[in-house]
Amino acid sequence: MIEYTDAIRTTVISFAITIILGPILIPLLRKLKIGQNVREEGPKTHLKKSGTPTMGGVIMLIALIITTFTSGMMNRDMYVLLLSTLGFGLIGFIDDYIKVAKKRSLGLKPYQKLIGQIILATVLAVYQSHTSILGTKILIPFAANKYLDLGAFYVPFIAFVVVGTVNSVNLTDGLDGLASGVTLIVLSFFGLVALNWGMTSTSIFAAAMAGACLGFLVYNSYPARVFMGDTGSLALGGAVSALAILLNLPLVIPIAGGIYFIEALSVIIQVVSYKLTGKRVFLMAPLHHHFEQKGWPETRVVAVFWIATVILCLIGIVSVN
Repeated sequence: MIEYTDAIRTTVISFAITIILGPILIPLLRKLKIGQNVREEGPKTHLKKSGTPTMGGVIMLIALIITTFTSGMMNRDMYVLLLSTLGFGLIGFIDDYIKVAKKRSLGLKPYQKLIGQIILATVLAVYQSHTSILGTKILIPFAANKYLDLGAFYVPFIAFVVVGTVNSVNLTDGLDGLASGVTLIVLSFFGLVALNWGMTSTSIFAAAMAGACLGFLVYNSYPARVFMGDTGSLALGGAVSALAILLNLPLVIPIAGGIYFIEALSVIIQVVSYKLTGKRVFLMAPLHHHFEQKGWPETRVVAVFWIATVILCLIGIVSVN
């Protein structure tokens, strides 16, 4: 019971810090003219969002750092979780800075981002393979605590999963409150699993990140007063993937994080279909834009994706028990 109380307290503290930081940092971002550059090829309804302060992910990251370092739960796993989150967040920060400085919708070149992501993902994979009591084994969902030993394939597989997850979360960040809300739910799932498995520091990290997402939603829900930018979306992807890896649950990411998976898959299908046939499967990709083009209000798309994530996380709980 004490562990659950600690997790709740951590969530509340992180939430409160984020709420306090919002009115301080959002006006600062606006004063520094750190505004969103909306892609012209995106939905026309999003053009009105141009100029909205971005890089708001720093709000969540500051709250995460303060909350974790004052939690009294710092250990090796916590540092690795922070390294993954802040490392990917730094890549996103540099990407956002270039976009703002050069007033364009594209920042770092794709290969530059990919190299940084692969390095961080590999570090995470090597760490887990050397410190986990399971070594190179990962849990097989719905298989009654059976594990798959990847052996020499562990590090490249985990690196692939991490990079894929991080970029999938990034693709999900396209509507007000979508990525932050979906990730709040996914983080809560991993936090509950960690609590039930007695991994206290891991659950505290998940609670701190979830609290930051919850607080950020106050400013990021429709109509958004601030966007997280790649600073936030890549950091959230790093947090989710690191939690899954340290819990030996990489195969559960497509279940609990099914929305991320579907969003990325929709982009892949769209690109492959267009290159092979010259036709598009979706009205627009990622998938959330497809529903917008069909006439769904932005708030409805976000709500449906949140509900779907809750259901997927419930399935995820069943899959690991």
